[in-house]
Amino acid sequence: MSTLAYDGTAMLGRQLRRMRNNPGLLIITQTMPVSMLLFFGYVFGSALAVPGAAYRSFLVPGLLVATAAGGVMTGMFQSAQDVHRGVTDRFRTLPMSRAAVPVGQAAADLLVTAAGTVPFLLVGLAVGWRVEGSVLDAAGAVALLLLFRFSCVWIGIHLGLLTRNEEAAGQLGGATFLLPLLSSAYIPTDGLPGGLRTVAEWNPISAVATALRDLFGNAPVPEEAAWPVAHPVAGSLAWCAVLLAVFVPLAVRRYAHGKR
Repeated sequence: MSTLAYDGTAMLGRQLRRMRNNPGLLIITQTMPVSMLLFFGYVFGSALAVPGAAYRSFLVPGLLVATAAGGVMTGMFQSAQDVHRGVTDRFRTLPMSRAAVPVGQAAADLLVTAAGTVPFLLVGLAVGWRVEGSVLDAAGAVALLLLFRFSCVWIGIHLGLLTRNEEAAGQLGGATFLLPLLSSAYIPTDGLPGGLRTVAEWNPISAVATALRDLFGNAPVPEEAAWPVAHPVAGSLAWCAVLLAVFVPLAVRRYAHGKR
């Protein structure tokens, strides 16, 4: 087994134990999407008309992607916490791969997200959402969702290593709640003013949300939209590739060199 694989597996175990020892945060992150689904679905569902789809069928994929985008906040807080408490400096003194710690953190988050997606989907089914596409397409939607979450966590890891303070990271991470609001996660973008619609359609969340709706068979792909939304699967994969290509090297380099 390579050094990165061996050390990364050790850091994966450490991160999972860390999450287990902080059940409050885990419960909040897992129950918040369900609460939002019930709130938006029943409070706003009757007031919003979505052409071609019931609002809850439109909402479930959007909330899945909005939750995945929350990986920015989670990754940022956890990495900043390790730096602030001196854990990262202690890891740097050990004879281990410099990529092992961020890789372990991202992998652990991916496993927890995959497990947390199951109860969310079950609640979605309970409130009327249905998978109207093929099983293969639905599996592709879940895989795409997890890839996007993995990409977002790397953004958070890099930003957390930059802030180096868990309080600052928590405050900055709160701003990530604005990202889904500037996308098609909750409402269609075709009714937005021109400039705001352009921003929303080039938001990666819009591409991934549209791709999930298409793969689940919940809503058609908009015919007139920016390229990532008009070609949502290709656009989502392109966004994930760009985010990983940029932030994985940045996060690993930042971790390896610390303040330098």
